[in-house]
Amino acid sequence: MPTAREALLNAGLSALAGLPWSAVRMVDVASAAGVSRQTLYNEFGSKDGLARALVRREVDLYLRGVERLLGERAETVDRLVAVAEWTVTEARARPLLRALLTGCWGEWLPSPGPARIAGPPPGAMARHRAGTGPPATGDLVALVRDRSVAALERHRPEPGRADHRPDHGRPEPGRPDHGRPDHGQGEPLRPGAHRADLLYRSELAVRLALAHLVAPGGDSVGPLVRTAVTLPLSPPPSAPVSAPSPRAGAR
Repeated sequence: MPTAREALLNAGLSALAGLPWSAVRMVDVASAAGVSRQTLYNEFGSKDGLARALVRREVDLYLRGVERLLGERAETVDRLVAVAEWTVTEARARPLLRALLTGCWGEWLPSPGPARIAGPPPGAMARHRAGTGPPATGDLVALVRDRSVAALERHRPEPGRADHRPDHGRPEPGRPDHGRPDHGQGEPLRPGAHRADLLYRSELAVRLALAHLVAPGGDSVGPLVRTAVTLPLSPPPSAPVSAPSPRAGAR
């Protein structure tokens, strides 16, 4: 059975299916959750606090999904492809996640700003009201990139063993061979790949997913990501596209 907080978040999200956020009333959210309006205010402090909590939960659910996918596959490229494909699929089905990833917030969605607290309120109210606003798109991309690299570095192949694909050296059935990369400098499948290289390629996979989300093509983004993250880079990158997320350590 969900807690009162989860029931309120679910009710707030459900309300967005039929109303723009500006028309969602706190009393109706409380009623749909089966709790009093006072309980709602005790949990979130205000409508903007509820909006921040909805966005925060969406971020957490997305990042947990990313980490789950990274742990389900053994090979570097397969992990990056899986995250990119799942990102596109989930964002298309979840408007809040799509807004977070693209920065496109419409009137139907809550777009909360940072909490403004003149002094620390006492007790539980302080914990619920002290949330921050939604992460910027660049911050969220950096969080996914950093988690991807952390997962890849935890599962590096042993010295002398290459992280390879089963079809290494031959095209997949039904797919033309456009020339496989030579696995030269910067190749993420190479044992001991430089961390800057992994950062660059991990971010490239996420940004290709976002591009596919905004301007969808007829096919899955997977083949595009697979090609892009296995091409050798010359010269190899010395840094990722984005700077490290200042919030990465707190998430």
